[in-house]
Amino acid sequence: MTRARAASVLSASAETTRPPDSSDREAALLGRPMPSDRLRSWIITLTITAIGAFIRLQNLGFPTDKGTPVFDEKHYVPQAWQMLRTGGYEDNPAYELTVHPPLAKQFMAVGEWIFGYNGWGWRFASAIAGIVTILLIIRIARRLTRSTLLGAIAGILLISDGVSHLMSRTGMLDIFLAPVVLAAFGCLLLDREQVRSRLAFALREGWLDDARFGPRLGFRWWRFGAGLCLGLALGVKWSGLWFLMAFGVLCVLFDVSARRTAGVARPWVATLRLDVAPALWGLVAVPVLVYLASWWSWFGSETAVDRHAAEQQAGAVSSWTFIPAGLRSLAYNAVNVFGFHETLLTPKGHPHSWESKPWTWPMGLRPMLFYRETGAAAAGCGQNECVRATMLIGTPAMWWASLPMLGWGLWRAIGRLDWRYAAVLTGYLAGLLPWFTNLDRQMYFFYVTPIAAFLVLGLVLILGQILGAAHSGVERRGTGLLVVGLYVGLVVANFIWLWPILNGDSITTARWNAELWLPSWR
Repeated sequence: MTRARAASVLSASAETTRPPDSSDREAALLGRPMPSDRLRSWIITLTITAIGAFIRLQNLGFPTDKGTPVFDEKHYVPQAWQMLRTGGYEDNPAYELTVHPPLAKQFMAVGEWIFGYNGWGWRFASAIAGIVTILLIIRIARRLTRSTLLGAIAGILLISDGVSHLMSRTGMLDIFLAPVVLAAFGCLLLDREQVRSRLAFALREGWLDDARFGPRLGFRWWRFGAGLCLGLALGVKWSGLWFLMAFGVLCVLFDVSARRTAGVARPWVATLRLDVAPALWGLVAVPVLVYLASWWSWFGSETAVDRHAAEQQAGAVSSWTFIPAGLRSLAYNAVNVFGFHETLLTPKGHPHSWESKPWTWPMGLRPMLFYRETGAAAAGCGQNECVRATMLIGTPAMWWASLPMLGWGLWRAIGRLDWRYAAVLTGYLAGLLPWFTNLDRQMYFFYVTPIAAFLVLGLVLILGQILGAAHSGVERRGTGLLVVGLYVGLVVANFIWLWPILNGDSITTARWNAELWLPSWR
């Protein structure tokens, strides 16, 4: 080898082993910029949301059970109506089912206050929650993929999801988890970008390495916003706790990754020393305070269920006088509610007709029948025998792709360290895996309502890879667009096919049987 050749090799070797300079680290921290079409993206977002609002709100008051709620609406609708009388709390223990926090029922009470005790009244708040979720997923998918087109596709897919559609038109609690959990996820994405932007600024200004573990990151408003949203989730149902725990871990991992990318020598130690304590405040203390605040009317009442249990010496905590009596009474109520849920088991030999277990949920193998009428009450199909029914069923063109989505997402997250898939799978699995911890408990398919948005986000990430990068060749991009367009069209067509049994339209018995694709759907 000549001397010049040897020098060239040594120079190339040094170049490949040299640590990245500050400009490289700054670029890695900031990542791809957002699309520049902000105004156009908002026009698209509001247009798709308006279409979703029309679809969710049309004929919202139907069906009812002779003017009364259907299915599990019978639990929560009267409780919400009672809250209108009492000022926001429940005081009738005869219901025996005051086993969820008050927030969702208070939302429902607002609709009943506006429209009265009818289908529109007790479903209006659910529809608004579903519409807000559509708007959120468009913006979050756009931020996650850096594509306005893919954001729009996310909105169309969520509109076309049977679970999200019917739950948005039903007076039950789980639909209220969907927007607050998704909003918390969106806040964490914005917090991730804010952290990286602050580290990039410190790197650019040359003082990132002034401290051993890198700079402190200041008050993180988006993390605080995530804490607020997760507190609202706890105020809807306790299952919001699983999302709180999962998103807390995700936030810490985001911080470790950001500090490593910035070039901090010991990113894990730095995160533990500088970021974990503020995270405990933002993602633990704030949600707990918001949860307690959701009981405002209960604390202010004299007759709410268990309001004065502590003064009546009820429960083990009644003697803990160093805790305010109101909090002790709420703890007594929580212990009783936890006992109810722990003992809500599937009766041996007599399971509920539409009960299901969590391993069936990803593909929607056991949907739920909410309402069914035959005979004169179902007339309108043009034949003597008609059926009107509403069935909670995930659009198969989407839900049957859940397992491939999970498999590909795990590969991308673990094998390629793609943080976007890791984040989406965190949300999806937080709503699914905890239900495997007590398989003897009664469980139902509507528990998946908050994870439908994460299914959509996972599918959209895959569609983005199929579509190809904007700088790909015309042939590659065109082929990808064709495949994506065909898939979205398939989902919309599938939703249209399911429309009669998602909305209670009158159909023939033959059409009813044709809607039930699998034996487990009957």
